[in-house]
Amino acid sequence: MIQAVIFDFGNVLCSFRVTTFFENLARHSTTTVERFQALMPEISHLAIAYETGLMSSEVFFLRFSELTGIRIAREDFIRSYTTIFTPIEGTFEAIRRLKGRYRLGLLSNTNEWHFEYSIRTVEVFPLFDAVTLSYEVRAMKPAPAIYNDMLRKLGLPAETCVYFDDLQENVDAGAQAGMQARLFTTPEQMHEDLAKLGVTV
Repeated sequence: MIQAVIFDFGNVLCSFRVTTFFENLARHSTTTVERFQALMPEISHLAIAYETGLMSSEVFFLRFSELTGIRIAREDFIRSYTTIFTPIEGTFEAIRRLKGRYRLGLLSNTNEWHFEYSIRTVEVFPLFDAVTLSYEVRAMKPAPAIYNDMLRKLGLPAETCVYFDDLQENVDAGAQAGMQARLFTTPEQMHEDLAKLGVTV
């Protein structure tokens, strides 16, 4: 019997586009979107270190600025970096309906600024019973440690938890951790998957 429903954040609770970040930055600097895109391998390396908790927010800002050559106020950078998310209303509504009947978890590969300025400000955030963040755990999905942290916080057997993520490798890792793991595509598909597990939304 399912006792908890666990959600990824990006493209499950909120959709996002990295290009939006680059477009935001381009409005505050002379660096073009194309230049940022050309530096994506290096930017991705910085992002992974930041999301794994190996780099502070201030160091990330400094290294990103050095890499791309931008000159931008810290506040403008944070705003550009964090205003990239759009709520997926169908998921928000499902969370509201599930609250009180099931324990709810949020399991996200993220960093300090995305959490502080984006994740914790969404209206459904207070409804979660347990929150596991990669930069705090210092492990990113699909590493087992991040799933184990969530299960420990929920205090439930893995098989009683259903987990939704938009990336198959993270779904597979959730299944390896013992969860009922499902690939998220749309809120409607999520409802169908939950129904098959005996969970009504």
